[in-house]
Amino acid sequence: MEAAALVCTAALVALGLYWFMWVMGSAEQKGKRAVDLKMGSISRDKVQDKYKQYWSFFRRPEEINESSAEKEKVPAFVDTFYNLVTDIYEWGWGQSFHFSPSVPGRSHRDATRLHEERAADLIGARPGHRILDVGCGVGGPMRAIAAHSRSNVVGITINEYQVGRARAHNRKAGLDSLCEVVCGNFLQMPFPDASFDGAYSIEATCHAPKLEDVYGEIYRVLKPGALYVSYEWVTTPLYRPDDPEHVEVIQGIERGDALPGLRRQDEVADIARKVGFEVVQEEDLARPPAGPWWTRLQMGRIAYWRNHLVIKALTLLGIAPRGVTDVHEMLYFTAVHLSQGGETGIFTPMHMILCRKPLTAAAAAGDSSGAN
Repeated sequence: MEAAALVCTAALVALGLYWFMWVMGSAEQKGKRAVDLKMGSISRDKVQDKYKQYWSFFRRPEEINESSAEKEKVPAFVDTFYNLVTDIYEWGWGQSFHFSPSVPGRSHRDATRLHEERAADLIGARPGHRILDVGCGVGGPMRAIAAHSRSNVVGITINEYQVGRARAHNRKAGLDSLCEVVCGNFLQMPFPDASFDGAYSIEATCHAPKLEDVYGEIYRVLKPGALYVSYEWVTTPLYRPDDPEHVEVIQGIERGDALPGLRRQDEVADIARKVGFEVVQEEDLARPPAGPWWTRLQMGRIAYWRNHLVIKALTLLGIAPRGVTDVHEMLYFTAVHLSQGGETGIFTPMHMILCRKPLTAAAAAGDSSGAN
C-alpha cells in the first residue's frame, strides 16, 4: 500500500510539473529557454520581491481604505497581483476568474457559462451591439457572452499580460472577430463618450478604491438608454464589524484578492444613483435557491499539499521562480477565508445590480456631479 501511495504521489507530481510548465509556457510558446520563464510580465528574478511589495501593501486593508494617498497606489498593485496570479488561476481554475452558483446536475464549467450568459441577457446584448467588459481578465466571460449573444465585446484590463493571454484565447476559440481586448485602467477608460450599447462587470469593480469612480466612467461611455449589469463583491447585513472573526474573514479576502476595502451590500445602489444611473434591479444571486458558490474552493488537505509539493519541486528545480510558493500559500488561505465568508453568509461575490443610463439629457443630469 505504501509503495502504491508513493507511485501515485510521484505520478501526481510529474503530472503537475507537466501542466505547470505547459501553462507557464514551453520553449515553443515563449521562444525562450525554460530558465527564462516569468510570472506575467514580471521577470523571474523579481517575482519574490514583487510578492513582498504586494503583501506589504495589502496586509492592512483598513489603512488603505482610510488613506487617499494609499488608494492612489491601488491600480499599480492590482496590476502586480494579476501578474503574480494569472497563470496559477488559469492552471487551477480556468479562463473565467469568478464564482457562480452551483447548479444541480451541471458541471462547474456549465454553471460558470450560465452565470455569464445571464449577464448578457440582463443587458439585452444582441448581434450588432458593442458591449463593454469592464475588467475582462483573460476573457473567459467575454468569449461566452460573444458566442451567446453574437455582440461585439470590447474588454479592458489593467494587466498587459492578460491582454496577450485573452487575445490568444480569442484566436483559438475563433472569436477574435467579435472580441477585442484593450490594456487600460477602468478608472480612466480610453473610449469616447456614449460609445457602447451595453456593459457588464463580473467580480471586477471590487478592485476600485471608490466604486463611484468606475461607475462614473461606465456611465460616461454608455449610450443613453443602455443597460449595465455588475456582479459585486460585498459584505452582507450578516457581517458584524465588532466580531473579530468576521473582521478576520473579510480582511483575509481583501488581503489575498487585491481589494482596497469591501463595500456593504446596501451601498451599491446609492452609488449607482449618485453617478446618474437608474437602478432597474438588485438581487444577491448567491441566495437560495442558488447552490453554494464556495464548494469549488473547499480543496482537501491532500490536494493542497500535493499542489504545494508540485510548486516547491518546480522552485527547487529552477523551473518556477522564487516566490511562487508564497503566492500559492497566499491563495490557499484566501480560499479558506472566501469559503468561511460564504458559509457564514457575511460575504457574497455576486450581488447583482442592473442599471440604466437615462434616455433624456435632463434625467441624465441627475446629480450635478454626473459621471465626473
